[in-house]
Amino acid sequence: MRNILFVASECYPFIKTGGLADVVGALPKMLNKDQFDVRVVVPKYMCIPWEYRQHFNYVTSFYMDLGFMPNHVYVGIMEYYYEGIHYYFIDNEGYFGGDKPYGEIKWDIEKFTFFSKAALAILPVVGFKPDIIHCHDWQAALVPVFLRTLYKDNGFFWGTKTIMTIHNLKFQGIYDIKTFRYLTAFPEYVFTPANMEFNHDANMLKAGIVFSDYVTTVSDTYAGEIQMPYYGEGLDGLMRHKNHSLCGIVNGIDYNVYAPEHDIQIYEHYTPDTFDKKVLNKRGLQQELGLPVDDNKFMIAIISRLTDQKGLDLINYVIERITDEHTQFVVLGTGDEKYENLFRHYQWKYPERVSANIYYSDNRAHKIYAASDAMLMPSRFEPCGLTQLIALRYGSVPIVRETGGLRDTVQPYNWFENTGTGFSFANYNAEEMLNSINYAKTVYFTDRGRWNEIATRGMRMDYSWNNSARRYEELYYRLTPWY
Repeated sequence: MRNILFVASECYPFIKTGGLADVVGALPKMLNKDQFDVRVVVPKYMCIPWEYRQHFNYVTSFYMDLGFMPNHVYVGIMEYYYEGIHYYFIDNEGYFGGDKPYGEIKWDIEKFTFFSKAALAILPVVGFKPDIIHCHDWQAALVPVFLRTLYKDNGFFWGTKTIMTIHNLKFQGIYDIKTFRYLTAFPEYVFTPANMEFNHDANMLKAGIVFSDYVTTVSDTYAGEIQMPYYGEGLDGLMRHKNHSLCGIVNGIDYNVYAPEHDIQIYEHYTPDTFDKKVLNKRGLQQELGLPVDDNKFMIAIISRLTDQKGLDLINYVIERITDEHTQFVVLGTGDEKYENLFRHYQWKYPERVSANIYYSDNRAHKIYAASDAMLMPSRFEPCGLTQLIALRYGSVPIVRETGGLRDTVQPYNWFENTGTGFSFANYNAEEMLNSINYAKTVYFTDRGRWNEIATRGMRMDYSWNNSARRYEELYYRLTPWY
């Protein structure tokens, strides 16, 4: 039995701001319980819903030194067994007492430095010795550094390996070296260019990558892309250096949550064999959004953060040509004000063609997946992407740029061979994107049978956690060959 500890700043269903929470919430449940004892450490945020916090059990508490701070800091340990997984919650209301998990960068740096050290400090107390500590993103990136420096002589951690998973290389936890010296008391060599130093500052994610035994990203293509300057966010040289201990494993989705055959949030259930019922979801959403109820409109959707990374500048360039009289364009999400206002403007200009839902609603998202004919994801970069996986599951055909996980999970449609599960374009170019959209429309309007075959092929693909979990298990076995 191998002991695996997940360390992350968020975990579904307790706290979620993005795909990181979905991964940390789903992957531990999918690992073989006969071979792995998997536990998860997350902060005990006050903004975790009371329906979960009321079940947390107090274990113990102690005080821990943090760098050169004059006073020791409180570390409380709460635990909760939920859906077969043992969760530990690190309690300190001074750090985790706000109404949201993240805030001002300087405070987050201190908060997650504390969290990284506390995640190690609680383990001898609770009596759980991990064979592998699996750290996620910059918020947990100092765990390998503490382990290999201040804890290196602690016999409890002998043999413990670390994995650093990068969910998005853009976010790295960068601040000045003086602050990190004060908060960590790391040896001076940690703050050299070979380790944590980055452009005269200190970089948490870089340090985690350097000091970890293995690095993973959330898709095979992204693992290659981040070794190039365009995608490497200043760390491409380090990623090339770590190439021998780097791989990509595409994320999965929970097929119990995203299941058009029994999803209680959609208008009508359907399967690949009853795909003709999907149109009832389109009618229901059209009526709910105040759009003309018309089966023959091409409904294209965006469910996304409204930012440049997601390719919204491309959409801005050609939106007038996307929203023609044969198309209904449905948007769900929040983000940059310029894009929020862009979609509001086009809803005002074309109220029968555009629906701008500038907020986030899980219920509305499920309805859009079930109702839409196509899902547009023209991302500048996309480490993995979950939206296209959910869209495939619901028979909403993805139109994507060939980058990161989008390239790995969406097979481009080939008219002559009648193969593929979506439409794609290679270059970050608005006209190329529009050509792919128009190609999709051509198939949709000229041969609905072919279109339905594309959609149902996507529905039959397996992007559950089953395949990804097996790859993580293989990695855990490889890093612990002494068993």
